[in-house]
Amino acid sequence: MKAVIQRTGKTSLSVDGKLISEIPFGLTVYFGVEVGDTEKQAEAFAKKIVRLRIFEDENGKMNKSVIDVKGEILFVSQFTLLADCSHGNRPDFIAAERPEKAELLYERTAELMRGYGVTVKTGVFGADMKISQYNDGPVTIVYEI
Repeated sequence: MKAVIQRTGKTSLSVDGKLISEIPFGLTVYFGVEVGDTEKQAEAFAKKIVRLRIFEDENGKMNKSVIDVKGEILFVSQFTLLADCSHGNRPDFIAAERPEKAELLYERTAELMRGYGVTVKTGVFGADMKISQYNDGPVTIVYEI
C-alpha cells in the first residue's frame, strides 16, 4: 500500500462535472493498493493516517492529527501511485492490484478510518476524477507499507 497524504484546505472531487465529495479542511489522501496487500496492512494504514501529527499546535509545531483538529479526510483511490517508470518513458502498472481486490481494500481502509471517529469521504473507484484542492503548507507525506 502506498499513499500520498496532503494537508489541505477546501478540497472537492467531481466526476463527469458532478460534485461527489468535498471537505472543508483536513487530509487529502491518494491511495494505491499493491499486489499482495492485505487487510492487516489496511488496519495499520488507517491507524497511521488518522494519527499522523502534521497539523500545527498552538506553538506552530506539527503536533496534531486530523482527529485532534476535527478535520476530514478525502480518500481517493489512485492505482498510478504504483507506477514503475524505471524502463522507458511509459509507466508500467504491473505492481498495482487487480481492481476487484483493490476496491475492497480501498473501501475497507476508508471504513477503518471512520472507526476512529473521522469523517472520511471518498471518490468513485476507477472513475476519471477531477480534484480541486488547496494545499496547506504545503505538507505532503509519502507513506508506504
